[in-house]
Amino acid sequence: MRARRTPTPGTEAAPDAPVEIAGTVAIVGYPNVGKSTLVNRLSQTRAAVVHETPGVTRDRKELLCEWAGTTFRLIDTGGVDEADTGPFGPQIVEQAKQAIEEADLVVLVVDARAGVTPGDEDLARILRASRRDVLVVANKLDDPRRDAEALEFHRLGLGDPVPISALHGHGTGELLDEVVSRLPGGGEVPVGQEAIRVAILGRPNVGKSSLLNALVGRERVIVSDVPGTTRDTIDTVLERDDTTFVLVDTAGLRRKRRHRQGIEYYSELRALEAAERADVAIVLVDASEGVVDQDLAVADVARKAGCATVVALSKWDVTEIRIEDARPQLERRLRQRPPILAVSAVTGRGLERLLDTVEDVFTRYAGRIPTAELNRALAELREARQPPGRRGRRLNLMYGTQVSSRPPRFRFFVNDRRLVTRDYGYWVENELRRRFRLEGVPVSIDFVTSE
Repeated sequence: MRARRTPTPGTEAAPDAPVEIAGTVAIVGYPNVGKSTLVNRLSQTRAAVVHETPGVTRDRKELLCEWAGTTFRLIDTGGVDEADTGPFGPQIVEQAKQAIEEADLVVLVVDARAGVTPGDEDLARILRASRRDVLVVANKLDDPRRDAEALEFHRLGLGDPVPISALHGHGTGELLDEVVSRLPGGGEVPVGQEAIRVAILGRPNVGKSSLLNALVGRERVIVSDVPGTTRDTIDTVLERDDTTFVLVDTAGLRRKRRHRQGIEYYSELRALEAAERADVAIVLVDASEGVVDQDLAVADVARKAGCATVVALSKWDVTEIRIEDARPQLERRLRQRPPILAVSAVTGRGLERLLDTVEDVFTRYAGRIPTAELNRALAELREARQPPGRRGRRLNLMYGTQVSSRPPRFRFFVNDRRLVTRDYGYWVENELRRRFRLEGVPVSIDFVTSE
């Protein structure tokens, strides 16, 4: 299997009209010069977390942008400060250097109000050595009458600076014109609707980024034992045989999200959005700590988002817990009855089986049950159990059909839907799950009175 880069599209093409990506543009710069604000402006999204605190972006994040009929990949990177000796500084620098290596064009963002800084000069040296095409963008020039202040950045030796205000949009149209004119042209086609979109969810520090890196076989995202390392949602395409997976690493989900503020709040909001656009969620549980209530809350996030669920017990190389110990609690507490398996990002145990399980669950999540088979099952359910009657009337489960998939939704016609109790509805749902191998798949049933 092999991994390749993919964006989360800011503007998606219709499934029947795939577009070619004209090139890759990396946005780099010193911390807090406005890179993520520029990414959001150019992509017309709010995909990048923006906050006044320097160093919000750590991993590199990719999106698709479209301008004047040309689609290109845009890579947001963390603020590069080679003097930063903190826990993430060197890794952020390495991630930015990888983005530069992958790019056809590098946009160096500088803060025009601060003038040329030692950090800008350090980055300029890296870019000159990279031999990549570079465009210097002087940001935070909110008044066009101050555009001449951008000329100071000529001394970086990277060509004519482009004055802009990412916050207010001044000069961004001219910037996009220049970007598009420098790209090499058509090539790669972005992934389509056939790809399996997989969100990796879990509470903080359970090993989500380590799992992603192990699956793709390289350091795609920053891994640290500091909780909360991941702040954005990061998409990576993994191709295995004839199957394409879009893997999404997310920020850790805490149980009491209403108490979160600032960067932490927006990071968790991105994780919830990732679950909503996923087909399958891998709910990662730290097996060395056992199953806790917060793990169950994360699984419930996946259920409410309407994606299928697979539970992966991580860090299996450092735990003495048996999977038989965890299984009863998970099966008893999780409504979707998801598949449960053990994995280790360190040893590679269970990774292939994990992808097999995700693919299998997705097939049933996206599939359809033939109407004849469904109604044979309903006839057996009708004979097996009846809810309590009401005013002398008994429920008649007449017939049904599947009305949609991804996730599956069913419409069952009855003589009087008021006779359907909550317990009976859950029982029918569980019977469908058992009979049609829908473990881990969200099942919606509409009971409708037949007229």
